[in-house]
Amino acid sequence: MNTIKMIPAIILEGEESLLRCEEYANKGADGLLLFDNSGNDADHDANISLLKNINAKVDVPFIAGGHTLRLEDVKKYLYAGAQKVFIEIKDEKSLALVTEASERFGKEKIAVYISGATQEEEYSQLNPGCFSLVLEGERSKYAGRQLSGTEYLLSAGTDIEARIKTAGNIYGIIPLLNSPDDIISYKKRLKDAGLEVFVLESNMKFSDFKSDEAGLVPVVVQDYKTSEVLMMAYMNQEAFDKTIETGRMTYYSRSREEIWIKGLTSGHFQYVRELSIDCDKDTLLARVFQVGAACHTGNRSCFYTPVAKKEYKVSNPFEVFQDVFRVIQDRKENPKDGSYTNYLFDKGIDKILKKLGEEAVEIVIAAKNPDPEEIKYEISDFLYHMMVLMAEKGVTWEEITDELNRR
Repeated sequence: MNTIKMIPAIILEGEESLLRCEEYANKGADGLLLFDNSGNDADHDANISLLKNINAKVDVPFIAGGHTLRLEDVKKYLYAGAQKVFIEIKDEKSLALVTEASERFGKEKIAVYISGATQEEEYSQLNPGCFSLVLEGERSKYAGRQLSGTEYLLSAGTDIEARIKTAGNIYGIIPLLNSPDDIISYKKRLKDAGLEVFVLESNMKFSDFKSDEAGLVPVVVQDYKTSEVLMMAYMNQEAFDKTIETGRMTYYSRSREEIWIKGLTSGHFQYVRELSIDCDKDTLLARVFQVGAACHTGNRSCFYTPVAKKEYKVSNPFEVFQDVFRVIQDRKENPKDGSYTNYLFDKGIDKILKKLGEEAVEIVIAAKNPDPEEIKYEISDFLYHMMVLMAEKGVTWEEITDELNRR
């Protein structure tokens, strides 16, 4: 039996939808089913922009659809970051689009949405093993009529546990929830029924750690994406167990002598991505998604006060890219006389593209030279001009790395 994913459905309705997606993802959703109910191309394009923003800020994968009238619409959803695109089956035209989209983008990128508008005749024309099926409401009965090799996403309802066990190849459910806070308890309910679900679990007990005489273990907290050290706090047994149970960082306050959930007052929660213990088993490292600032002063990190510093060369590749890109962005926003970067911005996109093309040719020529030093120089030139283009087009390194990671 598959491990069942929890995939809540959300209708795209402006920036509020982004906040809902973030909340569901942080509180245990394994994916999202996003409905674009736009009635015209202008609203559709606005929702595509919203999906790009969701893709940049939300960790879990999403399935998107709703405005799939032609192949171009499917491409827009995929380019916006959708893991899959769903196409609602309601007539011969939509069936043909499913086939066309599967051939163009790959069957693993297409999901068929079976709704109340889908007729028995149309369902019978689906090919086994070609797509994922999203089954709405009473159409979930089709899950009992297996198409060989096809995976199913079911709308939850009564007796969902029994329906999952009976149907077989179910990869996820669309839960009926009062709020995102119900996701963990819903998963626990399925787990208690003998179903496999994705939950945060520790393969070590707190008693395996070396705590101090007060029963505490220090926790160093890092941003899971940038590795920036955010803060340091302490956990006891109860705080550790609560952290694992809820997925939110929970600590023990030595001054107040009580358990505290980070962000409960400020809203600046920390959601667990990974917990590790050091070689001596006396210090935890938490990699987290930080909402807002980690420090009570309003600073992103508690470690913002310099004490001593020696000049050094940054060698982390991503930090170098970020530092150079920040300088380029600053030149764009605050022009400087005599700056070559500003010269490129002033000349515009055609000049930037011309230089980028020239540098690409230089890389090809340098690659024919057995000495690798020349190609290093030319690649550096190319990357600089590429970053100028990124700044001109409003593209960030985070978006590039997210796209590479998605692939």
